[in-house]
Amino acid sequence: MNTAAHNIYAQNNVAVESPAKLIEMLYEGVLRFNAQAKRSMEDGNIEKKVYWINRSIAVISELITILDMKAGAISAYLSGLYNHELQLLAQANIENSTEKIDECSKVFKTLLEAWRETTYVA
Repeated sequence: MNTAAHNIYAQNNVAVESPAKLIEMLYEGVLRFNAQAKRSMEDGNIEKKVYWINRSIAVISELITILDMKAGAISAYLSGLYNHELQLLAQANIENSTEKIDECSKVFKTLLEAWRETTYVA
């Protein structure tokens, strides 16, 4: 797995147990940052909203970067999905839309659940 994703969390002094755990942490990060962005929107704090949305965008961009495009159709699907979520967050930022934040979070909750199910069942 690409070490760039590891470096994101290493900078924050987070020990990564495995590449599978890293993906889980990235998904959790998007959910956490989206929740903070939504809270900032509701509080009318534009500066914090932009900060948290940008954090989510950075994590999703990293997820795109570490995709193994040789893995086949699933990588192509995830690339398209991640790019759609980036567009959704950009729209949420421009439109100040908590609904778009919720839509993105719903996708990442589903991805996280599926990831945990396939990773820890095997």
